[in-house]
Amino acid sequence: MPLYEHVLIARQDLSNAQAEGLIEHFSTVIADNGGKIVEHEYWGVKTMAYKINKNRKGHYAFLKSDAPAAAVQEMERLARLHDDVMRVLTIKVDAHEDGPSVQMQKRDEGRERGDRPDRGDRDRGDRGDRGGERRGGFDRR
Repeated sequence: MPLYEHVLIARQDLSNAQAEGLIEHFSTVIADNGGKIVEHEYWGVKTMAYKINKNRKGHYAFLKSDAPAAAVQEMERLARLHDDVMRVLTIKVDAHEDGPSVQMQKRDEGRERGDRPDRGDRDRGDRGDRGGERRGGFDRR
């Protein structure tokens, strides 16, 4: 069977449990139509580049499936009809990559490094144009 990767964006006002419930719902839709979900990841709430349906953020979910085309079409049809799902992207791939997706790797890196350093700890370097002599032929006295 062909391999697919799906990214779902759900409304921001859902709880985490409801967003993960959507993953389970669409997993069962694929399973009921003869496919299977190889792996799924919940990426959390992320800020989008532009508003979708008056939402600035959304719950992101990633699914890897091994399913016939009819199962994928049915899942996409139901996702379009579902009020909580704003967008669905499905891509056919030759093979699934092993390990976590890039989004999950990014999250793990942040946990290994710890929190961001305080701004006071950084060397700001020479600020050049700030303070001291003013440019533009304009003198404040």
